[in-house]
Amino acid sequence: MSNTNQSSVTEFLLLGLSRQPQQQQQLLFLLFLIMYLATVLGNLLIILAISTDSCLHTPMYFFLSNLSFVDVCFSSTTVPKVLANHILGSQAISFSGCLTQMYFLFMFVDMDNFLLAVMAYDRFVAICHPLHYTTKMTHQLCILMVAGSWVTANLNVLLHTLLIAQLSFCGDNIIPHFFCDVTPLLRLSCSDTHLNELIIHTEGAVVIVTPFVCILVSYIHITCAVLRVSSPRGGWKAFSTCGSHLTVVCLFYGTIIAVYFNPSSSHSPEKDTAATVLYTVVTPMVNPFIYSLRNRDLKGALQKVVQGHTFCLLRKYLDRPFF
Repeated sequence: MSNTNQSSVTEFLLLGLSRQPQQQQQLLFLLFLIMYLATVLGNLLIILAISTDSCLHTPMYFFLSNLSFVDVCFSSTTVPKVLANHILGSQAISFSGCLTQMYFLFMFVDMDNFLLAVMAYDRFVAICHPLHYTTKMTHQLCILMVAGSWVTANLNVLLHTLLIAQLSFCGDNIIPHFFCDVTPLLRLSCSDTHLNELIIHTEGAVVIVTPFVCILVSYIHITCAVLRVSSPRGGWKAFSTCGSHLTVVCLFYGTIIAVYFNPSSSHSPEKDTAATVLYTVVTPMVNPFIYSLRNRDLKGALQKVVQGHTFCLLRKYLDRPFF
C-alpha cells in the first residue's frame, strides 16, 4: 500500500469519558472542569505576579513564568475538547484536528521538558557559582535558551506530525484515550509504521532523555556543592531553593515514565488513561501550588496581586451610584 495520505478515515472517535457509566461521566466532567479552571487561574496568577513585581524579574522567575504559560497551553490542548465533546454528546475529532491536537500537545510536553532542564541549570549556576551568577545568567542568555527551546520543540514535533500525516488510515478509527496520542494512531494505521517507530525511539528519545540527563547532572553538582558547605543550615537553605523544582521534575517525569516506559504487558486502556490524566491535567494544575507554597517571595507577590484586585473591585462597587 502506498504511504501517501489517501486515508478513508476522515475522523477519529475519542472514547475518553464515554467508557464510564453515565453518573461517573458527569462526575468526571465536573472534575475536569474544576481542574482546568484551577490550572488556568493558578498559572495566570503566577505570570501576573511575576510580571508586576520588579523583585521577581530574575532568571529563575522568568523561566517559571514561561513554564506557567506552557502549562496553560498544555492543558488547553486536551481538556476543552473533552468538555466540549461531553456537552455536545460527541466523540468525534477530525483527521486534521487530531494531528493539530497531537502537534501542540507534544510541543508543549517538549517545552516542559526543556524548561525544567533550563531551570535546573539556573539553580546549578546559582548554587555552584554564586559569585558569577549575574554575569553567566544574563538576560540575553535566558531569552536565547527559551527561544532555542521553542524552536527545537517545534522542529521535533513537526517531524513526527509530518510522518504521521503520510500514513493511511483505512480501518478502525477508535482511539481509547481522551486525546490523540501517537501510539494509538500508529496502531490504527494500515501503512508501514517502522519509520515512525524508528524516529520515535531514536530522535524522539534523544529529545526527552537529553534534558533529563542535564537535570540529573545539575543536581549531582548541586548536591556535591551543598555537602561541601561547612554549615548544615547553610547547605540546607541552599538546597531548599531547589525543592519546588525538584518536586515538579519528579511529578512530570514520573508520570511520563508510567505512561510510555512501562512494559506493554502492564498496559491497559484504563491504566493508560489514568496515567495520561496525571501528566496532561493534574501536573499543570499543581505546579503553581508547588511553587507558590514553597516560595516566600512568590507567595508575597501573589498576595499583592489578589489584594490589589480585591481593592479595585471594592472601590468600583463603592464608587457606583446607588440611584
